[in-house]
Amino acid sequence: MRQRLSSEPDRYRGRRRVPTPPRSRYAAVVTSAFVGAGIVALGAGAMPDAKSVSPSVLDELRQASITSQDAAARADAAERATRSDARGAEAGTNAQDPWLLPMQGYDFNSPYGVRWGKLHTGIDLVAPEGTPYVAIHSGTVTKAGWFGGYGNAVIVQHADGSEAIYGHSSAVSVREGQQVKAGDQLGLVGNTGHSYGAHLHLEVHVKGQPLDPVPWLQERGVDIKLQVEAYYTEAAAS
Repeated sequence: MRQRLSSEPDRYRGRRRVPTPPRSRYAAVVTSAFVGAGIVALGAGAMPDAKSVSPSVLDELRQASITSQDAAARADAAERATRSDARGAEAGTNAQDPWLLPMQGYDFNSPYGVRWGKLHTGIDLVAPEGTPYVAIHSGTVTKAGWFGGYGNAVIVQHADGSEAIYGHSSAVSVREGQQVKAGDQLGLVGNTGHSYGAHLHLEVHVKGQPLDPVPWLQERGVDIKLQVEAYYTEAAAS
């Protein structure tokens, strides 16, 4: 067999093998040994005869472990808070400023749309005269009193610029300029103005234009037809 010259390249099954420099191998062995010693020291931190690691190194390793666990706990808490905020946004609700139904136990009588040749710009919720109704969202009362065909009416302007009009009231319970929160009583169901029976006429205006309140409120977690509020549904689930 011919002796391989030292100048010939080292070969291994037809593939070129780059020899590992001795210094690199030494560094890898030392690094592995140090990491292994650190892990053993952590596991044996309570043992008084851990002679291979000095007390100062043990203290540093323990402190690093505690700091790492604390950081992980904070990160986990932040992630849970972010997920909670995301769920609240998807539901269209805010515990501090929710969107609500104007009252409970009504009959959905007349939808938004053309009626008798004219656009019915709101929805009618039939309830006995004198039934209290409330603000669907927080805002400022810009009208409280007689308002033409709406009879006794309340208008609330919300922070996003939208407005809610509550018409045909038998009485109003607020004054103009008053700040109200979602769920505050605004008035009593009535039959004033151009009305044909006791009911609450509810309109929603955005940039001065009336919109169908049903899909608009659904986007905010309120189903006016099914009489469901996402705010209370979430509160019960939690």
